Amino acid sequence: MRALSRPLARHRRLIAALLAATAVACALLSVRQPSGVAVLAAARDLSGGRVSAQDVTVVRLPPDAVPDGAFDERASVVGRVLSGPVRRGELLTDARLLGRGFLSTLGSGLVATPVRLADADAATLLSPGDVVDVLAAFGQEAAPQAVTVARQVTVVTRPAAGAVEGALLVLATTSEQATALARAQSASRLSVTIHPH
Repeated sequence: MRALSRPLARHRRLIAALLAATAVACALLSVRQPSGVAVLAAARDLSGGRVSAQDVTVVRLPPDAVPDGAFDERASVVGRVLSGPVRRGELLTDARLLGRGFLSTLGSGLVATPVRLADADAATLLSPGDVVDVLAAFGQEAAPQAVTVARQVTVVTRPAAGAVEGALLVLATTSEQATALARAQSASRLSVTIHPH
């Protein structure tokens, strides 16, 4: 037994040194910079509207998993307007925010046109991608005349929850429809009818 314990005693210091080195290596691995590319994602479910600093968080992805148009700086997205609701953890890309990148997805000859509906509750029935006709009710009498101002336009964004004075939508329209909507908004109350999918 004494003969077996001598090699163990001789190597005890070597074993202790190896264990200490392993512990140091593990500690360094635990505090090193996380791997992957840093990109921004939604920190919580977002219903739409303007993005705040608290709405975004940093996630890390392998380089080949980062989509085109992803953002890596908060300053690039804070203050921008979402094109629609976003789920917690969903990556923020230029296609999810209004701006040049998003407008390029609308199609040739289309522009993003903001319109305010008189009934904010009606806007909650809409989702991005819905196709609507926009109606304008003129006159203050009991039975105002209603006319269709824009036909078969696509909803780009709906307002964030909590709108109190009407609901601001963004629609994909032609320039001519945008002009007609601007005239109608100045003198009437707007509403929509929804086309079935």
